[in-house]
Amino acid sequence: MIAHDGRKVLNLQRLTAAAILACASTLAPVPGWATLPDPQKATVAPLVRAVTPGVVNIATRVVETVDNPLLQDPQFRQLFGIPDEAVRRETHAAGSGVIVDAERGYVLTNNHVIEKAAAIEVTTKDNRRFPADLIGRDPDTDIAVLRIKSDHLTPVPLGDSDRLEVGDFVLAIGNPFGLGQTVTSGIVSALGRTGLGIEGYEDFIQTDASINPGNSGGALVTLDGRLIGINTAILSRTGGNVGIGFAVPINMVRRVMDQIIAHGEVRRGRIGVAIQDLTPDLAEALGSRSGQGAVIGSIEPGSPAARAGLVKGDVVTAVDGIAIKSAVQLRNAIGLTPVGQEVELTHERKGSRATTRVRIEPGERTAAGRMGRP
Repeated sequence: MIAHDGRKVLNLQRLTAAAILACASTLAPVPGWATLPDPQKATVAPLVRAVTPGVVNIATRVVETVDNPLLQDPQFRQLFGIPDEAVRRETHAAGSGVIVDAERGYVLTNNHVIEKAAAIEVTTKDNRRFPADLIGRDPDTDIAVLRIKSDHLTPVPLGDSDRLEVGDFVLAIGNPFGLGQTVTSGIVSALGRTGLGIEGYEDFIQTDASINPGNSGGALVTLDGRLIGINTAILSRTGGNVGIGFAVPINMVRRVMDQIIAHGEVRRGRIGVAIQDLTPDLAEALGSRSGQGAVIGSIEPGSPAARAGLVKGDVVTAVDGIAIKSAVQLRNAIGLTPVGQEVELTHERKGSRATTRVRIEPGERTAAGRMGRP
């Protein structure tokens, strides 16, 4: 079962802080962590002091209508003297967020943290409280962008999640159980996790850094103090934590955030293809020399892909120079590219490699409101 509130139970391998610092010593620190501590002291406190002011607590107030036909009947309420307020139910919840633009006051969090919220309040580490405006949200990636108005905010600088490797040390920072800001450590356990059924567009960083209820929307940072993921969910059969947590990679988040800031939503596009993973059998049948990629199974007549000269059986191996390992990764790359922009597809056809530029066109929304195939 996937717990959709960013939870995880501590399950570290007793990694020493000295080993963490040895890894960190090879990285360029961000401002505020100019000097690495003495490894003999076994601490990452200077890094924590530099980053944690950029991680905030988020409190929401949700007003819901009670799903009871009798209570929704005004004559029934009047007959039995039931006040109108009984029809509404107010709940409160807590989560986490990350300041990414101090000048404009932009804060990243999860969509499920603020979904249906009637009011959102952001509390900084120094206990300043601000009402937050919702700039926009994207359920398909579970990302939302808030804005607060304040001076003297501290942003967390963005990293490059494409450079992550399994085994990299990371810190998770958030507001578990509403207790206040908490920092935990771990490693990147896996990359590119998909098929979990959490969101429509999945490319998760898997980590064993301990995250718990309330950590949703919080920061996953590298030991050079850069944000490389937004903590989102855990894998659990009981609702308890089993040491497998997931974060949305910051490179995906950045593309979503840019569109939300520009349009208030993510405008996903398409090129008009149906795709599937490249399997060894398909590679042999198609004469492909690539061991991974996305196979074009069909092309819609008159679509951008058809106009660009792509054909059924082409194996897409890269988008704008970034290697494509699966059909899901190609779908993500196309779906998160702004409409009207061109992408360069590297593809194989009967063993020969070529590149083709394709323009992204608006996609048609499904009945659920999500975009269809790429």
